[in-house]
Amino acid sequence: MEYYMLLATDADDVHEARMAARLAHLQRLEALKAEGRLLTAGPNPLPDNPERVSGSLIVAQFESLDAAQEWAEKDPYVDAGVYEEVLIKPFKAVFK
Repeated sequence: MEYYMLLATDADDVHEARMAARLAHLQRLEALKAEGRLLTAGPNPLPDNPERVSGSLIVAQFESLDAAQEWAEKDPYVDAGVYEEVLIKPFKAVFK
């Protein structure tokens, strides 16, 4: 399995939708962690308001780019319309 970086950008004015879908989103990340596949994950805080975010970064192991894409498409934030875009690229973990 290879690592992939999922860099998601939030749409405008989605804070409430993000909060509503947050628990389900975190549960999926906990599942990756329990499987030993999650390297890191977290939100991207806004520089002028750290209580609000502009997106998320997830680095985790997947069988392929297609598998990473499929996993990302099923994220609760996608279903809730939080993410405007998700960029997925292979990731080489030099330091762990």
